[in-house]
Order: sequence, then C-alpha cells, then structure tokens
Amino acid sequence: MINRVVLVGRLTKDPELRYTNSNIAVGTFTLAVNRNFASQDGSREADFIQCVVWRKQAENVGKYLHKGSLAGVDGRIQTRSYETNEGTRRYITEVVCDNVRFLDSRESAGQRDFASKDNHQSISQFKEEKEDPFFASSNITIDDDDLPF
Repeated sequence: MINRVVLVGRLTKDPELRYTNSNIAVGTFTLAVNRNFASQDGSREADFIQCVVWRKQAENVGKYLHKGSLAGVDGRIQTRSYETNEGTRRYITEVVCDNVRFLDSRESAGQRDFASKDNHQSISQFKEEKEDPFFASSNITIDDDDLPF
C-alpha cells in the first residue's frame, strides 16, 4: 500500500506548538493549497489541509513559520476519530508530516518579521535600504579623477 502526500502552500495562521505529557513536541497548522484550475466563474479555489508535525521539526515549525509562510510538506494521510461530550463521533483527516520545508527566502521572511513589528519605518524604505548601499548618503559627488577608467 502507498500513502504519500506532497503539498506546497501557505500557512493560514501561526502554527500551534504543544507538548505531550511525555514532553514530546507536536505542532499543528493549516496549509492553504491552491487548486490548479479555476472554477466556472473564473475564480481560483484552495483546499485547507490540516497538518501535524512531531518532535524537533514541530519545534522548528513553531519557531520559524508564521501566517502566510510558504511551506512544502511531505507526509501521509491519517484519519482519526473521537467522541464529543454530546456522544457524537467526529472524524478528522490530516497529513502527518515526515518532512517540512521552509520555502520562503530568508529575505522575504525577514521583511515579514519587520512588517509585524511596531516600527514606523515602511517596508518600501526597508527594501530600498537593503538594495541600495548608498541609500543613507544620497549627496555623493564623483569627480572624473575618482573613476578608475
């Protein structure tokens, strides 16, 4: 039997990190995965897939992934059930992740962290500073004698 799932999508909210009674880390998050086709009205739809990750990877997911992060997941589908207080049986289908890859670049993750902080500097100004080494000193004069050619 084969039970393999490979997904690429964005987190719908920050992951939840908890620990079991035996101090094993478990993380849960929802991954929004766009469908490859548009609906009849031309809009794109997405599937929202529950994911579970364990141990060290769960701690890394809790530390480095946030709402909107792009992630790749490799795992297997698992179905479990429980009984509510009212006596109703509920079923849950989720992906148990064997491997989670962080697909955002560090730069875009840094910009997202920067944007989430209470800082009065705009993101566009932050990008300009990172990309332009002469951003702070805009009054630079260069004589012909300064050029090596």
